[in-house]
Amino acid sequence: MSHGKQNTDIVAPISTFYGGKYGRLFPDLPPWKPDGVSDDQLETYFLDIAKKYMVRSGNAEPTIDILGQRNPSSIPAGYTYFGQFVDHDITFDITPLSESEVDPNKLRNFRTPRFDLDCIYGSGPDDQPYLYQHDEKGRFTGKLLTGEFISPTGINDLQRNSEGRAIIGAMRNDESAFVAQFQLAFIRAHNKLVYRAKEKGLANTGAEAFLMASRTLRWLYQWVVWHDFVKRISDNQIHESSLRLNNSVGGLTSWQLGLEDVYDWKKQPFMPIEFSVAAYRFGHSMARKDYQTNEARLTGTENGDRFPLFNFSDKEQDLSGFRPLAAKRLIQWNWFLEMKPDAGTGFPQPADPIDTKLSDALSKLPDGGGDPHSILSVLAARNLVRGVRMKLPSGPDVARKLGFQPIKISKKEPRALWYYILKEAETLSDTKTAGFKLGQVGSTIVCATFAGLLKGDQRSWINIQPTWTPDRDPLLDHDYNKDPGDWTLASIIRMSGLPVARDSFSKNSESKRLGKSPELLGRE
Repeated sequence: MSHGKQNTDIVAPISTFYGGKYGRLFPDLPPWKPDGVSDDQLETYFLDIAKKYMVRSGNAEPTIDILGQRNPSSIPAGYTYFGQFVDHDITFDITPLSESEVDPNKLRNFRTPRFDLDCIYGSGPDDQPYLYQHDEKGRFTGKLLTGEFISPTGINDLQRNSEGRAIIGAMRNDESAFVAQFQLAFIRAHNKLVYRAKEKGLANTGAEAFLMASRTLRWLYQWVVWHDFVKRISDNQIHESSLRLNNSVGGLTSWQLGLEDVYDWKKQPFMPIEFSVAAYRFGHSMARKDYQTNEARLTGTENGDRFPLFNFSDKEQDLSGFRPLAAKRLIQWNWFLEMKPDAGTGFPQPADPIDTKLSDALSKLPDGGGDPHSILSVLAARNLVRGVRMKLPSGPDVARKLGFQPIKISKKEPRALWYYILKEAETLSDTKTAGFKLGQVGSTIVCATFAGLLKGDQRSWINIQPTWTPDRDPLLDHDYNKDPGDWTLASIIRMSGLPVARDSFSKNSESKRLGKSPELLGRE
């Protein structure tokens, strides 16, 4: 497909400029709208629903068993914002809320609908050279650029312009301190892989090293998305059945979709609106009101400061983005992911449960100036209004369409698909996973979409090398997956060299003193 074409009707795209369309998984189902509520009353109606039924006061506490151990099914807080990072990689709808009542087939998705890290690589070193590093002779080194060191840590920030805005492949990945640090982790991980490609003699030029490193990082990212993130938040049986490795007669190995009747890119070359506007927004309920970022060495307090997501009176004391990172907002990763050394009781900090409650911080969004009476300030109300204006079907109707028995919802609760998916997770019959896994409808839409995008991408590892695993990749060091034993999100963090525990900060500070790149300290 040439870069100038917008043909989206035949096969999954290869062009990195491809944006794509939105479409419906269930076009035959009627749209849901609350009875007796006119269009001009929708915002007021859903603001009232959100205020009465959908606000969580405070943070959810970790579930502790009788032995004092945290419930292993709870989700570490880092996955909340990794989910946001993934969303920014595959979807971007710039349609204003007031203009959302349109045919989704006419909406543009301004991201490539593939797990290709275009948020990291942009449109490549030729088209966006300002994202990439060149030596004193102007030769491409294969690496991505990073910014200034963050005093006194020795950790470098993203590269930024004179206004403090990050110069990166996707503007939205600077919108919070969390997502910005995932962006930084992937950039540093790529640079580590470039170094290894050259160190092992597998690449002679920067261009060769770039191609090797970017493919390895993309495939590892896809592996982590499917085998760690999606598996962690979805029903186990639905996840296992939605993408299967089959060995056919003659030794041919290939991955097969198990939910192709729900979503198959070759037949439905669009981003499902039921996924992007409803099912994948389960992560909004996982966001906490505040977080502990790192230990006393940087914060000056015994147990580390708690920082709210938003602080309108003093932005230096919150976790909002679009500004340089500061030491006190740097993530100590064993406080957010399951990583060694163990950070102790209560860590990693758990995400809030997947349920019908959202943190009260999400009722005071900056878009609306924090005014709880503005639809732009209250995320729950915004999601509900958008679902109606996008003419999504009800949750019970989708459940029946998929062959599931709908869960019970009171008369006071909305039948909106997004709300239903949250309610379904909240009321799982398995009390050990209730609030920490999606239910049947949510899992089906999420797994079908992720599996369909992976299978539809001609450059994913499941199509190019179906038997590829991170263990077999020549650039990946097995130290990255030393605990918990699998290749997970923690593996990418380890590869990046970002601080895992308290002592990691002093190590990176020492690397700055010695004039060495932090990502190479201990590797020379």
